[in-house]
Amino acid sequence: MKAGLEVHQQLATNKLFCACPSELSESVTAVVRRRLRATGGESHQIDPAAAFQAARGLTYAYEAVTTSCLVDLDEEPPHPLNEDALNVALTMALLLHARPLDEVEVMRKIVVDGSNTAGFQRTALVAVDGFVEVAGRRYSTPTICLEEDAARKVGEEQDELGYRLDRLGIPLIEIATGPEIRSGAEAREVAEELGALLRATGKVRRGIGSIREDLNVSTEGGARVEIKGVQELRLLHRYAEIEEERQKVLLGVQGTLRDRKVLPPEGLPMDVSDALRPVASGPMGEALARDGRVIALGLPGFSGLLRSPPGSGERLGRELADSARAAGLRGLFHSDEVPAQGVDASCASTLRARLGLGPEDAFVLFAERPVGSAERAVAAVRRRARQAIEGIPSETRDPLPDGRSRYSRPLPGRDRMYPETDVPPIPVTAERLDRLRASLPQRPELVRARIVRETGLGGELVRQMQRSGDLELFETLVGQGHSAGSVSRLLTQDLPAVREQVPSGSERFSGSLLDSVLTELDRGAFSKEGLPPVLLALSRGAVSVEEAIQRAGLAQMSTTELREAANRLVSENRAMIDERGPAAFSPLMGDLMRAVRGRRDGKEVAEALRAALSDRPAPTGGA
Repeated sequence: MKAGLEVHQQLATNKLFCACPSELSESVTAVVRRRLRATGGESHQIDPAAAFQAARGLTYAYEAVTTSCLVDLDEEPPHPLNEDALNVALTMALLLHARPLDEVEVMRKIVVDGSNTAGFQRTALVAVDGFVEVAGRRYSTPTICLEEDAARKVGEEQDELGYRLDRLGIPLIEIATGPEIRSGAEAREVAEELGALLRATGKVRRGIGSIREDLNVSTEGGARVEIKGVQELRLLHRYAEIEEERQKVLLGVQGTLRDRKVLPPEGLPMDVSDALRPVASGPMGEALARDGRVIALGLPGFSGLLRSPPGSGERLGRELADSARAAGLRGLFHSDEVPAQGVDASCASTLRARLGLGPEDAFVLFAERPVGSAERAVAAVRRRARQAIEGIPSETRDPLPDGRSRYSRPLPGRDRMYPETDVPPIPVTAERLDRLRASLPQRPELVRARIVRETGLGGELVRQMQRSGDLELFETLVGQGHSAGSVSRLLTQDLPAVREQVPSGSERFSGSLLDSVLTELDRGAFSKEGLPPVLLALSRGAVSVEEAIQRAGLAQMSTTELREAANRLVSENRAMIDERGPAAFSPLMGDLMRAVRGRRDGKEVAEALRAALSDRPAPTGGA
C-alpha cells in the first residue's frame, strides 16, 4: 500500500476574499436557489468529476446568514486576498522547509457539486518542495496551498441540496504529502504532526470540522482512490486499512472474472414488475405498491462475486449499490442476496429465465419510483460492472462513521483549473519572508522537550496532549497553579471519556470552567476519582461546578465517616478475610471505593481500609 495526505486546516482570520468573519451561524436571513453547469478549464476540456455532478441536474438552495455578503453569493467580485491568511500559509511553508513562490497566483477550480455558489473554488499555490519529519523518517510535502472553504451542507432531498454560506470562503491551508506513507498508522502519525505544526502558528480555528484530511490510497495492481473529508483523526488508520482491504477484494473479483473470460455486460435492462408482484416487502415491494416499477439488468459471469468473500466485509455488490445511489437511486438488490427482501429462490429462478441467464450469471434489480428515475442508475451500475473487469477505478469516496467509505464521484483532474482574473497576483518579497522567519513559532518537538523538562511528565503523555491539540490548554491550567499530573489526567483520560458519552456537551468545557473544576478538586471538595461524574454532570447541563458536585452525589465525606465505612466493610466480610488473608484487600478496596464514590482520594481510602484490617480481632481456634 501507498498513501498520501491532503490536510485542510481552517484559519482564524476573516474570510479569504471578503471582510466577513470566519464564524458559523444558525441565523438564516435568506435562501437563494441556483443550478450549476460544467464548463471547460484552461485546456478547454470538461473535467469528468464536474461533468458527473452537472449531469445529476440538481437544484442548490443557499442559506445566507447574518454574516453573509454579496461575495459569498457570487453577486460581487472577490476582494483582494486576505494578507493575514497568506502570512499564515507562508509561515507554514517556512516551518515545513518549503520554497515559497516569488508570486502567488489565484486559480479557479471548477466544482459544481453545489458547495460553491460560483461553480468554482478559488485556490492559490503558495510554496513547493517541503518536508516533515516524523519518528526519524522524512515525508515530502510537494505543495502548500491557500484556498477558500466550501459551503456547509445542511439538507438533502430528492432533487435539491441545501447549503449554508457561513463556511464558504473561510481560509484553508492545504498541505499535500507525497505518496510515501506505508500504513494506516503512519498516515495518522503524519497527520498528527502536521496538525501540531499548524496549531503552533496560533492562527488556526479549533473544533470539529476545522481540520479535515483527504486520504489518497493505492495498492499494488490497484488504483489511486481519494477518501475525501475525513474529520475523525482517530479513524484515519481505519480508512486506510479498509481501503486496502477493499482493493484486494476487488482485485480478487477481477481475477475470477478474467478466469471466467467474462465480457462487459451488454444486455438491455428489462421491466420485470409483473414477476415481482407477489413481493410485499423491501424496496421492490414498496416501489410496486406506489405505482413504480422494478427494472432488471443481467450481469453474465458475475454470480457469487457480488457478495463478500470469507473473512472480509467488502464486496462488489456494495460498489454497485453505491454507484446507483450516487446516480440518484437508493433501491437496489442483487441475486447474490437471495433469499432476502421478499425475493426467494423461486422468484430468482423466474427472473433468470426471463433474462436468459445461466448458473454463473447474476442480475441486479432497481426499484424505480417514479417511473423513469432508474435510467441513470442502470447506466452507472453497468459502467461499474465493466470497471470490475478492467480493474479498480480511480475515484473519490466519502468517509463513513465506521471507517468504511463509499463512492462519491470520479477522481477530478487538471482540466478543472483556470486562472482567476478578478484577483491580481501577489508578489512575495524577501523582506516579507525575513519578517516571518524572525517570528517563527517554536517547533512541536521542542515544545514537547521543554514541557517534559519542566513538568517531569512522560514524553508520550505530552505527545498525546499535543496530538489532541490540548497542549496549550495544559500549559494555561498548569500556569494557574494546578499540578501537571492532575491537568494531564483531566485532558487525556477524564475529558475524552466524558466526550464519548455526551459528544454534544464537549463545547461546555472552556478553559475557565476546567480551571474551576480543578480548583474545587485542589481544595478537597471531591477526590480525583470524582472528576468523571463531575464532568459528566457539567456536560449534561449543570450550571456550576458546585451544582455538578451535588448532582454527582459527591458531598465531602469526613474522615470519621470514612473510617466507619471501612470498619463496617471489614466487619461484614470477616469470613472472606480469614479465608483469603492479604489477598482480601483488593476486592474490599473495590467495594469501599464504590461506597465512597469519589468523595475521598483513593490513597486516603486505602489507608482507612488498612487501618480497619489491622484493628480487627485475630481469628480464634486452629492448630
